[in-house]
Amino acid sequence: MGDMGGGGETKDVIDVEAVVVGAGIAGLATALALRRAGFAARDGGDGCGGGGVVVLERHAELRATGAALTVFPNGWFALRALGVAHKLTPRYQPYETSVVTNLESGATQVFRFGGHKSRSGEVRVRPVHRRALLEAMAEELPPGTIRFSSRLASIGTEPAGGGGGGEELAVVGLDDGTVIRSRVLVGCDGVHSAVARWLGMAEPASSGRSCVRGLAVYPGGHGVRKELRQFLSHGLRAGMVPISDTDIYWFVVNNTVPAGKPAQMPRIKICSNLMIKREAAGDPEKILREVTDNLGRHLPEEFLDVARHSDPDNLTWAPLLYRAPWAILTGRAARGPVTVAGDAFHPMTPDMAQGGCAALEDAVVLARALSSRSPSPSPADGVAAYVAERRGRAAWIVAGAYLSGYVQQGSTSAPGVRAAAVKLFRDWIFYRFVFPLLADTMWFDCGDLVASPPRDGGGEEEAADCKKSHVH
Repeated sequence: MGDMGGGGETKDVIDVEAVVVGAGIAGLATALALRRAGFAARDGGDGCGGGGVVVLERHAELRATGAALTVFPNGWFALRALGVAHKLTPRYQPYETSVVTNLESGATQVFRFGGHKSRSGEVRVRPVHRRALLEAMAEELPPGTIRFSSRLASIGTEPAGGGGGGEELAVVGLDDGTVIRSRVLVGCDGVHSAVARWLGMAEPASSGRSCVRGLAVYPGGHGVRKELRQFLSHGLRAGMVPISDTDIYWFVVNNTVPAGKPAQMPRIKICSNLMIKREAAGDPEKILREVTDNLGRHLPEEFLDVARHSDPDNLTWAPLLYRAPWAILTGRAARGPVTVAGDAFHPMTPDMAQGGCAALEDAVVLARALSSRSPSPSPADGVAAYVAERRGRAAWIVAGAYLSGYVQQGSTSAPGVRAAAVKLFRDWIFYRFVFPLLADTMWFDCGDLVASPPRDGGGEEEAADCKKSHVH
């Protein structure tokens, strides 16, 4: 078994169908998809996923880091396949436009999220509270499925049935000495995934940017129009979007260090005369002061007012990391019955708001591949089929998100002439012609949990297809 740095003496050995590492969006969606597809649906009463699937979460409760996210149609298609979309859509109203203001020139552009295709029907772009999404999925899982305060100590494989037959079991050891064997192990443990590291995948790299995210709360209501507002200036992009009548999600993305540097950054330069140590990223008061008094002091007062209404518990700062598209295309994302999903597979910058949506797609595709009845594939075959299907799309989304962020912030790390050319491209070409192409990828339908080819359509037909996959 591969050692990860310790662990107590073995006290229990538990056998389950599937182990999912991490109870974030990818982890909960994967666990739910495996159960709904029938791969890990048996009940065993062992307090560990009912003998079917167990989700290992290192924290003591569900965590909603990031406060909110925007779910594009591809995410809603996946949520419909999982049978939980109907729990969220009545609570969150859609929006269709983004208003982008260049603070340097004063120019404003308005564009829609429909892409090049004519869109109709009920599938729309909706911002949601991250906790609401997590809870909507978690409450569909049997009690005991999520094992909190569970930290990995080791990962490995062993022959199934004592050897012979060629099939392997995944084996994880926890720091309390528990050993769990499973037919499939899925790492959904985020950007710094222990499972991805065990597989030998390339470490994520810095995009050269960092992001502050917050949730503003107006108990008496905010009256802000339902649209995404974005503000661009030299090396900075800020945005805000209402989630409900009382809550507004906001963010500030700024250039920090040269792109491509290793992810380990002990100090991050976030403005010309101030250095913030990594530990300050956990101090909401310092983060907010930096946004309102320094980094974003030139932003419109309407944005700064939103930032000042932030809930301290939902204010975060983090560097933006990604895995290079070629590493996703060629890296070892599977080894026997072990694979990864979500940010553990394809960490990306948030510039297309596709991190959560892509994770939901992963869950549906993986469960479908593992539950395929033809021609009775082994779990390793199912895992390999899933990786083969997801590599290309994941690499494309990561590349599109990186390009989107690079262009929208004007590439201030580039030399003068090149930076000017990028800004010209952004203001006259990107929003008018390139973004609609990227938006088309957000309407991808990953298909049902049962084996069927993925679709890339739009409108009423898409909505009708999704309704077929709704599982109660």
